[in-house]
Amino acid sequence: MTSHALDHIVIVGGGTAGWMAAATLSNLMQGTKTKITLVESEEIGTVGVGEATIPPIIAFNDMLGIDEDEFVRETNATFKLGIEFVDWFEKGHSYIHPFGDFGADFDAIPFYQYWVRSSLAGRDDDLFSYSLMVEACRRQKFMRPVKDRPDSALAGINYAFQFDASLYAKFLRKHAEARGVERVEGKIVTVDQDADTGHVTTLTTDKAAELKGDFFVDCSGFRGLLIEQTLETGYEDWSSWLPCNRAVAVPCEKVGDPIPYTRATAREAGWQWRIPLQHRTGNGYVYCSDFLEDEAATETLLSNLDGAPIADPKILRFLTGHRKKFWNKNVLALGLAAGFMEPLESTSIHLVQTSLARLLTHFPDKRFDQTDIDAFNARTLREYQFVRDFLVLHYTATKRDDTPFWRHCKIIEPSADLKRRIAQWEGTGRIFEEPNDIFGTASWLAVLYGQGYRPQSYHPLIEKMPIKRIDGVLASIGKTIDAAADFMPAHQSFIDKNCKAVS
Repeated sequence: MTSHALDHIVIVGGGTAGWMAAATLSNLMQGTKTKITLVESEEIGTVGVGEATIPPIIAFNDMLGIDEDEFVRETNATFKLGIEFVDWFEKGHSYIHPFGDFGADFDAIPFYQYWVRSSLAGRDDDLFSYSLMVEACRRQKFMRPVKDRPDSALAGINYAFQFDASLYAKFLRKHAEARGVERVEGKIVTVDQDADTGHVTTLTTDKAAELKGDFFVDCSGFRGLLIEQTLETGYEDWSSWLPCNRAVAVPCEKVGDPIPYTRATAREAGWQWRIPLQHRTGNGYVYCSDFLEDEAATETLLSNLDGAPIADPKILRFLTGHRKKFWNKNVLALGLAAGFMEPLESTSIHLVQTSLARLLTHFPDKRFDQTDIDAFNARTLREYQFVRDFLVLHYTATKRDDTPFWRHCKIIEPSADLKRRIAQWEGTGRIFEEPNDIFGTASWLAVLYGQGYRPQSYHPLIEKMPIKRIDGVLASIGKTIDAAADFMPAHQSFIDKNCKAVS
């Protein structure tokens, strides 16, 4: 029987996406004859917009066999329990989107339904006090979940990381090269295609290196060297939903102990991120150039730093949206080459991770079955749409009308799917998880409630429970969470004890 297994996989571009692909594929192809090569040029910079992640990155690192404490030390990482949104619903208002559930479900009905009933009965109760992650953020606490007490509130700790993306790429490069990935230095100057199929066949670099491949992974950033410049795949523009199209980024000196969460503060024409690392703080202002000039955005960012800037501000230009095909012929696009949605909910690195997981499900041979490629593209598009809608929710659910940008956001038309989800929450107090949606019930609950949407009803099956009993259960859960948060060590103390960076 003839083997159609891939002989050579070529990854174009390094950075976080490229080396995540290299590390994943080198793990997968261990024991096979498939060669993996990554080509990149040190002369081409990488875009490090996102240095914050969401919890599934833990599974990615575990899959690679990475020691977490070593990873945290080598990437100057801190731990992240959620994202704080400041001035989004209205000026002076803030809330935290936590990683992890609210309260504890009972009688097969979600906890939040009981809280909704209590709230509609007139109780003035803070939903976010029923999240251990929120309480830990407020007190700047952190610990990993306990393994030997599954019934403890501390077993439900859910976290991610804030790290230096360039150091993460270097960390993964060591991992990948140790497993046989070959790195080639150089800029690609020519791309050859098969005359009949249009498949990419050969890349040539400015150093005369010739790379023949069967399957190509395009991690070349916004320009999409293979997926767009070569295959002319096309781009779906989502700026009508997400109008921000620029960012100015700058790191600053560390001031004080790092907090265990990312902060997103709404500004005149967008929002500012703050990501605390062990050695510095990452900052950026994502904005719409239709409403704000680059110079004004830079001035606003520099005037709202905690410490002195340690580099020159860098302007990034982008168009929110995605390639019309994430996988076209024998080229798969990852990272910025696949599409871009602003890092408001720290999804950039996660979308690389889920695309790689999806690739393993639809892994090709030299025949490149089109039904597999179509299935990959359909599933990836659905995931992007869910992320888009979740981001749009932050902008359209607001009282802000104090600037032209925020008045523009009020007239953005949500997708039919987002309208349905909002209507379900407002009408019946219900949230339903969808396949391929990165964000679960707790995330939608946090942002819907945090952005001002209030339900008018609750699950009818809890009518049988007396309101006094519900109040008693809520009080008990609140005390449990308060005690658990108190028990946790300080975030900085945990880092100092377990994974403090050398420099």
